Amino acid sequence: MKSAIANLVEQALKDLPEIAAAADEQSLQVTVERARDTRYGDFATNVAMQLARRVGQKPRDLAQSIVASLPASALIDKTEIAGPGFINFYVSDKALHDELKTVLVQGDEYGRKAPQASPKILLEFVSANPTGPLHVGHGRHAAYGATIGNLLESQGLSVEREYYVNDAGRQMDILGVSVWLRMLEKAGIKIPFPEAGYRGDYIRDIAASIDSGNYTAVSGEAVIAGLPEDAPTGDKEDYIGALIDRAQELLGAENFFRLRRASLESIRDEIRDDLEEFGVSFDRWFSEQTLHDEGQIDEALAVLKERGMLYEQDGATWFRATDFGDEKDRVVIRENGKKTYFASDIAYHYGKRQRGFDFLLDVLGADHHGYLARVRAGLDAMGFSGESLEVQLVQFVTLFRAGKKQQMGTRSGKFITLRQLREEIGNDAARFFYVMRSNDQHLEFDLELAKSRSQDNPVYYMQYAHARICSVFRKLPEKGYEWDSTAGNDSLSLLSEENERNLMSSVSRYPEVLELAANNRAPQNLVHYLRDLANDFHTFYNAHMVTVEEAELRNARLTLCAAVRTIIANGLGILGVTAPESM
Repeated sequence: MKSAIANLVEQALKDLPEIAAAADEQSLQVTVERARDTRYGDFATNVAMQLARRVGQKPRDLAQSIVASLPASALIDKTEIAGPGFINFYVSDKALHDELKTVLVQGDEYGRKAPQASPKILLEFVSANPTGPLHVGHGRHAAYGATIGNLLESQGLSVEREYYVNDAGRQMDILGVSVWLRMLEKAGIKIPFPEAGYRGDYIRDIAASIDSGNYTAVSGEAVIAGLPEDAPTGDKEDYIGALIDRAQELLGAENFFRLRRASLESIRDEIRDDLEEFGVSFDRWFSEQTLHDEGQIDEALAVLKERGMLYEQDGATWFRATDFGDEKDRVVIRENGKKTYFASDIAYHYGKRQRGFDFLLDVLGADHHGYLARVRAGLDAMGFSGESLEVQLVQFVTLFRAGKKQQMGTRSGKFITLRQLREEIGNDAARFFYVMRSNDQHLEFDLELAKSRSQDNPVYYMQYAHARICSVFRKLPEKGYEWDSTAGNDSLSLLSEENERNLMSSVSRYPEVLELAANNRAPQNLVHYLRDLANDFHTFYNAHMVTVEEAELRNARLTLCAAVRTIIANGLGILGVTAPESM
C-alpha cells in the first residue's frame, strides 16, 4: 500500500506543469510514511513542504494542487491537508479487504519480492574461533546473521552464507598445546597448566577422544626443562609460547600439526552441530588455512605491490591504507617475515569478490570497530569498490539468572554455552530474544522471562496468538460450523468495528515492515511489528466473538483470523521461530 500511494503522488507531481518545469528527477522521489495516529489517516507525505520553495508556492497551496491531480484509485477513501502542508491519506475499506484476500491467496509468499539474479550477496557471520564451544554471545551473532539472511531473501536478493574458520595462527597452537597437556595429565604426567591455555572441560573431552599413543611417549622432565615460569610470577605469554615450541620439538612439527588439526575438527564439528540444531546453516565453511596453503595471501599482496600500494619500513612491509581513508597505514608482513591477520583479512575479502559476489556483508563482534575502514581500503586498493563491503557490529550479551549476572570467559572455561542455553529455554525463545534489540545495543538476556508462559514473554505472547487462532478453526466442527472462505471474502464489508479495522490495517503493514527491517538490517523492526499485531489480535478477540451465529459475519471474521495467522507464521519463520498450533 505504501509504495502504491507513493506512486500515485509521483504521478500527480509529474502531471503538474510547475513541478515538471522546476523539479529534477531526484526531487520527485516521494516519501510516504504510516501515520502514527490513525485519527489523522493511514499514511502521510510531506512532499508539498519539500518542493514548495522550489516552485515558489505556499506548501498548503501546493498540497491542494497535488491532491487535485491525484489519479483516481480505489485504494484511497479520502485525503486531507493538515498543518503546514502534510497530505494525509485514508485507505479505503475495500483496499484493506483486498489485502486480506491477497494474504490468503499468496500464503507464505505474501510480502516477499520476486527473486533477483543480482546483486549476489555473501553474508559472513558467527565465524567464532574454533577454540571452544559456542557460548551465549556467539548465539546472538548466529540469530542475528541468520535472520538478516532471511530478511534479505524476502526482498528477492540472492544470499549465500559463509562461516570463516580461523584455523591458522597462534590460537590454534594454544589449542593444540592445551589438549596435549590434558593428554599428558590423563597419562599421569603432571605439567603446570598454562594460565594462557584453554581450561574448559571440553579440552579434556577432546583429549580423551584422540588416540594418545603418539603424543604421551615423553617424560614430564623433558617437557618442562628450561621453561620460563608462568604467571603470576612469570609471563604467561612467554610460558605458553615456550610450551608450543617444546611440543613441536618433542612431538615433531607434523605430529603436533595433526594434533592441532584433530582438536580443531572436534570443536568445529560441535560448532556446526550446535548451529544446525539452532536452525542456522551455512553454504560454505571457509578455512583461513587455505589462504596460506593456496597462496591467496601472496596473490593479494602481489596485486597491491603491482599497484604501488606497499612499502618497506623498519624491516616490515606496509600497506598505504591512509591513501584510502584509513586512520593509519597497516603492516601486512612483520619484521620476522610472518604475515599479519590484516593481510589474511584483505586476501579473504579480495577472494570473495573474485568468487563473483557483488556485495559483502560481515557480521562481527563489537570489538571490530576499525575493521571496516581498513578492509575497505584494501578492496579499493585492489580495484574493487570499498563500498561493496558492509560491516554490522553485534554488541555483547549479558546473561542473567534469577537476577544474577553470569560470567563468561573462553580460556578460563567459565561460560554458558549456546547448547546449555537452548536446552534450558528452547530454540524459539533464544532466537527471538537475541533479535529483540538492535544489534548495536548491549543485550541483557533474562532467563526467567524467556522461560515464562505469560504475556510478559513476547515470544510466548505471539505464539499464543497463532495457537489461539488455530484453536478457533480446530473447534469449528464441534460447534457445527465450517469456514467458507468464499463467503468470507464476500462478507468482509461487515468488518466495521474499530478493532477489526485496526487489525486489518496491521496485517497490511507486513510487506513494509519486511522491507524496512531488511534495508536497515534491523530484525527488531519485525519483532516489534509482530508484538503489535499479536496485541491487536488479542484485543479484537477479547472484544468480539468470532464464531457468531450469523454465517456471513462469522466467515468474515474467520477470514480475518486466517490472514493474521498467516502473517504471524510468516514473520516468526523469518525470525527462525516456530508457530505452534497449540500451547
